[in-house]
Amino acid sequence: MNSVQQLLGLASPPVAIGFLDSPPPGVPPLAAGSAPAGCSFWRLAMQGQTFYTAPADHYNCAIGSYTHAIPLPPERAGELQETIGFMVANRYIDMAEVPRIPVLNKTPGVIAYGPVGTSAFTADVVLIAAKPGAAMMLYEAALRAGAGNALTNVIGRPGCAALPLTMQSGLAALSFGCKGNRTFTGLPDSEMYFLIPGGKWKAVEAQLPPVLAANAAMAGHYEAKQTRFPILP
Repeated sequence: MNSVQQLLGLASPPVAIGFLDSPPPGVPPLAAGSAPAGCSFWRLAMQGQTFYTAPADHYNCAIGSYTHAIPLPPERAGELQETIGFMVANRYIDMAEVPRIPVLNKTPGVIAYGPVGTSAFTADVVLIAAKPGAAMMLYEAALRAGAGNALTNVIGRPGCAALPLTMQSGLAALSFGCKGNRTFTGLPDSEMYFLIPGGKWKAVEAQLPPVLAANAAMAGHYEAKQTRFPILP
C-alpha cells in the first residue's frame, strides 16, 4: 500500500497520469478494450493497473477528447457539438461555459496511467480520490510544499478538465468530478478529487507527516476546549 494511501486512509492509491509523446518503456498498452470515457482509465489505475492509452482510446467521450486536445476522426467530428447541444438542452451547462473549460496545450502521443510510485513514467499530474477530511490534509501539505495557494483552484464539470487545469496552473486543484465521471469511475458521493502537479508530488508527500502531526495536536486542543461548553454534545 502506498504510504500516502495508508497515512490518509484512502480507499485507492494516488494515480500518476502522464501525457507523453511516445509509449514509456516497460509500460504495456491498454488491454481492457473500449471504454465509455477517458476517466474510466482512472478507475483501472486505482485498481492497481499500469498502462498507456492511444488517442483513439478516448474517442468515445467527445468532451474528454476535447479537454485532452484529441481531435475526433472526421466521421465522428460532429459528436462534440451533439454532446454539448444535449447538455445545453437539458440545462446541464450553459454554452457560455464551454470556452472557459481548460484544455491541454497539445495533443498527447499517448497517455500513461498507474499507481504513483510504481509507475515507470514521469507523471504530469497525481490524482487522489479522497474524502474531504483527507483532502484537507493534502491541501495543507500542498501549501507547505509550495504546490498550492490558500485560494485553491476548484472545478466541477467536466471532471477531466481538472487535469489540464492542474498542469497549466502548476498548482494543486480540487475537483468535484461530474455526473459522467462519477458514473464511469464509481467515485462515491463521499469523495472528491485532489490533484497535484507531478513535479511537486514528492514535496507534498514529504509534508504530509508534519501536517498530520500538527492536526493531531490541534484536535487534542479543540476536543479539550469543547468539554468546557456543555451546550455541545
